[in-house]
Amino acid sequence: MPLLVELVSPERIAYSGEAKMVICRTTTGDIAFLPGHVPFIGVLATHPVRVQLDEGGEIVIAVHQGFVEVSPPDEDGATRVTILSDVAELADDIDAERARTAKERAEEALRTDPDDPEARAALVRAEVRLSVVGANA
Repeated sequence: MPLLVELVSPERIAYSGEAKMVICRTTTGDIAFLPGHVPFIGVLATHPVRVQLDEGGEIVIAVHQGFVEVSPPDEDGATRVTILSDVAELADDIDAERARTAKERAEEALRTDPDDPEARAALVRAEVRLSVVGANA
């Protein structure tokens, strides 16, 4: 039973292919999907999505919120995982220096106003980008 994965943003399809497992973080916690998983719909948190490949290794993608849907197995037994996100970035697409600068700006803004929701969100996005770059280094 294959696990078919498609990660889509408005700009492009960031990943499309088969996988052994997909791990992501929803607003209620981490979840992993394997072939044959029951149907599921969830809201994604800003966090890396890990696509573990059949042949070994994994692709790590920075996902900045969105939705994940697992469709019931089709007539061939394939389970489809679809991830929709406003922003989905592979490590090669991330400018690490720009992410570090964004992190520093957000931290400075939070020192001034610890309750600034925009600065908090910017910090999380920068940290996710940096973790994806580090995960694929």
